[in-house]
Amino acid sequence: MRFVQDIPHPLFRIGLYAWNGKYILKIDAGPYEQTYKVSDTDVIEETDILTMLDEPFLQRIAERFRDMDADWQATIERHELN
Repeated sequence: MRFVQDIPHPLFRIGLYAWNGKYILKIDAGPYEQTYKVSDTDVIEETDILTMLDEPFLQRIAERFRDMDADWQATIERHELN
């Protein structure tokens, strides 16, 4: 996997990679990660990926991270591991 670039964001660590005919977008927040794979035939150039990172998309990313954390905390509580 080839590192392409870090994408600055105040809440997330966003990295863009290229591998096997795909761009891989990794978004990290604390212990959680979301990964999106985009075929290189679906975009004309790498900057198209940056355009796709608009505010509505990033808001949904933040919501999904909150949901992931809620799910994790709930399973910890169910199993009395807290």
